[in-house]
Amino acid sequence: MLVSAKEMLTKAKAGKYAVGQFNINNLEWTKAILQTAEELKSPVILGVSEGAGKYMCGYKTVVGMVNGMLEEMGITVPVALHLDHGSYEGAKKCIEAGFSSVMFDGSHYPIEENIAKTKELVETCNKLGLSLEAEVGAIGGEEDGVVGGGEVADPKECKMIADLGITMLAAGIGNIHGKYPANWPGLRFDTLEEIQKLTGTMPLVLHGGTGIPADMIKKAISLGVSKINVNTECQLAFAEATRKYIEAGKDLEGKGFDPRKLLADGTAAIKATVKEKMELFGSVGKA
Repeated sequence: MLVSAKEMLTKAKAGKYAVGQFNINNLEWTKAILQTAEELKSPVILGVSEGAGKYMCGYKTVVGMVNGMLEEMGITVPVALHLDHGSYEGAKKCIEAGFSSVMFDGSHYPIEENIAKTKELVETCNKLGLSLEAEVGAIGGEEDGVVGGGEVADPKECKMIADLGITMLAAGIGNIHGKYPANWPGLRFDTLEEIQKLTGTMPLVLHGGTGIPADMIKKAISLGVSKINVNTECQLAFAEATRKYIEAGKDLEGKGFDPRKLLADGTAAIKATVKEKMELFGSVGKA
């Protein structure tokens, strides 16, 4: 059964580790992430962007697939199904479809409008027992066609949004989605520290976990980050393993063209990536 991300993140914040949000793109992705979480006894958050939701034939399809897998695979660890970078309308659709957690990204609105819309969603989510993530300061890179330069959030605005009763807060600290450029200056730990001081026990979220060096990840966790989002890294691992399979001509041997065989190496690569991240984040054995 899907759960809200509130309890797992409250525990993570208190225990100084982070829960990974791994974005899903199809059945293989979802299966690989759930298998790994169960094997490592780690709580996990399955992230769905609006683009991936469309690709997988809508939010109800995603909810049906995930709920079916939890039951058929006998998953015992806590699993939250979370809308990633949701619009206001997208968040409402996911709530209706049966997601257990949503993110409303109002970072591109003026702060007053971000507050008003977040406030409304807080009420809905509280009634239904769902967790809600909000964002201050747009995260850089590209997310479903929206390109941002990695803004640094204003800690005072972060406090204003945190005080509305959200579950977790995503704050831009120079992090970006996708691959990091060679001249990336690194995370702004000074800002993170400031935000942490003002928001207290609230779990903080680090978007764009792909390519941030391990020592920076560990430092971010020590400063209150309790949820880290990973997407690109799993995609790169899947693509590389699938390319090797085809370049080695394995799809031409016997029934190597069968999608179950064709995608098996890529799926194993996703599992290896998720395992590596869960170990780095410290969530192994915390279910």
